[in-house]
Amino acid sequence: MSATVTFKVSTPQGPQSVTLAYARTGRGAPLLLMHGIGHHRQAWDPVIPALAAEREVIALDLPGFGASEPLPRTMAHDLPTMSGVLAALCEALGLDRPHVAGNSLGGLLALELGRRGLARSVTALSPAGFWSQAERRYAFGLLLSMRQVALRTPPPLVERLSRSAVGRTLLTSTIYARPARRSPAAVVAETRALARAARFTETLRSGREVRFTDDVTGIPVTVAWGSRDRLLVPRQGVRAKYVIPRARLVRLPGCGHVPMNDDPALVARVLLDGSR
Repeated sequence: MSATVTFKVSTPQGPQSVTLAYARTGRGAPLLLMHGIGHHRQAWDPVIPALAAEREVIALDLPGFGASEPLPRTMAHDLPTMSGVLAALCEALGLDRPHVAGNSLGGLLALELGRRGLARSVTALSPAGFWSQAERRYAFGLLLSMRQVALRTPPPLVERLSRSAVGRTLLTSTIYARPARRSPAAVVAETRALARAARFTETLRSGREVRFTDDVTGIPVTVAWGSRDRLLVPRQGVRAKYVIPRARLVRLPGCGHVPMNDDPALVARVLLDGSR
């Protein structure tokens, strides 16, 4: 069920109100899902039915993305602030150390919640933060190009392109290895979400100096990487394994940067295994 929640977050300027949108379904141990930059919670739709059979699934729109409001102007869209917001969100929703999973930016946030002792387990799909500077510049360049395409392509043209496999490939091949599998409606919705992402620039800018360098101890950690990830190249998964030596490193054959649509059954199994 889609809903919003408003809660207070402590800041140096005093408590600030934050309003986030989420969808909650299923029954079992809670599993919090977080998407990547410029995306929205519907990125998880292909795997939610399988997950909801065994988990209470909370799919979140991150601040400034999807249907969630941006953070107040006094709050930065950076890793420490976003982690504090997510901790406050879990408290507001009554989630006591949920299992957490994320993709890209969401994977980085999931690992940070695990590092801070706020998660029961972490599953990170192509998480940000394990790049070299050259790889980061390459990824940020692609993201900025995708953003410009989303901003400059008229909505009627997006709808027309989405109706063909070739058009869906043109719009989404950077993040999907099998873009033709994405439904036309989903392609239109996520292109619109990228164009309307209110804090895309601020969030991307805050990642310039981000490197995840701390081990995550005391909980199960799974890091999974698509073999055809064109945005954050798969060798970054090996670096993640060096940083988090007890993590389970899983290869996702034939999957791109956002693997949930490329192979829903495989990704659902990895998420369920990671949260057991």
